[in-house]
Amino acid sequence: MLKVEKVVKTYETVHAVDGLSFEARPGEIFGLIGPNGAGKSTTIRMIMNVIAPDSGSISFDEKPFSEAMKARIGYLPEERGLYKKAKVEEMLLYLAELKGLSRAEARMQAAPLLERFKLSDWRGHKIEDLSKGMAQKLQFIGSIIHDPDLVLFDEPFSGLDPVSQDLLLEAVLELKARGKTVLFSTHVMEHAERLCDRLLLVCKGRELFSGSVAEIKARHGSNSVQIEFDGDAGFVAGLPGVESVRAYPRWIEVGLKAGASADELLAALVGRLRIKRFELMTPSLHSIFVRLVNDAGAGVDRDGGVPVASSKEH
Repeated sequence: MLKVEKVVKTYETVHAVDGLSFEARPGEIFGLIGPNGAGKSTTIRMIMNVIAPDSGSISFDEKPFSEAMKARIGYLPEERGLYKKAKVEEMLLYLAELKGLSRAEARMQAAPLLERFKLSDWRGHKIEDLSKGMAQKLQFIGSIIHDPDLVLFDEPFSGLDPVSQDLLLEAVLELKARGKTVLFSTHVMEHAERLCDRLLLVCKGRELFSGSVAEIKARHGSNSVQIEFDGDAGFVAGLPGVESVRAYPRWIEVGLKAGASADELLAALVGRLRIKRFELMTPSLHSIFVRLVNDAGAGVDRDGGVPVASSKEH
């Protein structure tokens, strides 16, 4: 189990991470979510001991984190970390050997993974010849080739087409089924809602909420209606009882105010829109995320931090 307790990281006048605590357990996918610049990547870099926290502690299997533990950890960073002039297979073998595998073991592990992720025909090509999505798949393989016990994925679906996303999704779920501890960082709520057992929303380096998706919806959600339609729904946001509208070309998600009736909303729409579907439901994680981040005043700065002068003392 990965345990992070009250970690703080400050850069000059900015709290990039401000007292975060959480646990990621074996056999689950733990989501570290938040807007761009919220402190997610900084937290992962502290877990990986790339940078040290100013205070707080990080442990794995009840032992303080050490460099020796890195052989048991797989890490897919948000930024690309591959040598462009290296050949695909040689890069994988090198990454596996860094984690303690022999060259023979590395070759044995690499072959089926390259086949699975449609990269076998590219094993002799230089990495600079790969597309962005292919390079992302290669980096994913590099993070799991040594069969780690803990895997940290920072925006793993970045740059991938839907087919490749499904390949990675399947692989991540297999890691969970095998009892691995998976930490998954993203700002795409649809991915978090599909994948994660538990979530922690970080904003400006601080926790906004945590729990399972069901718990979060029960605690922070309100009645929501999804409406599929033809016509112009621009007037819906101004209707009585409507708290929020998340709009797409042919459907909207409408958040209702406390005490508002879905029947009254439907009556106000009849004759103004051609309604194809009207469904009362719990709000999406995306809607909750946007509302809570906006309520927190998340004019997130470039580093995702909170000015020290306005933050609590440590």
